[in-house]
Amino acid sequence: MLYELRVYHVNPGKMQVIQDRFKDHVIDLFMKHGMRVTLFWEDIDEANNRLYYIVEHANMEMRNLNYDRFRNDPEWIELKRITELDGPLVNKQESIFMKNVSFFENI
Repeated sequence: MLYELRVYHVNPGKMQVIQDRFKDHVIDLFMKHGMRVTLFWEDIDEANNRLYYIVEHANMEMRNLNYDRFRNDPEWIELKRITELDGPLVNKQESIFMKNVSFFENI
């Protein structure tokens, strides 16, 4: 299993908008395209204005394929257009890729 930690540096004043977009639409769209979101966080220091979440993928090849399908989905394209009429929600996005270590099992 491949775990992707995505870090969004959210533009000022857009945190609630991006969280609503995930809650109301994007998580379901991810699932439609084979991606499972397991956890969400926001930075404890509100001045950092960062949103974090984990997406599970079978492997890097499937991750890339699933994101390509997601990004080209007409529903996503329209949702992004509508939710960003007042400007982009995200200033910068980072991904950190992780895998399980052999010595630890979550019980």
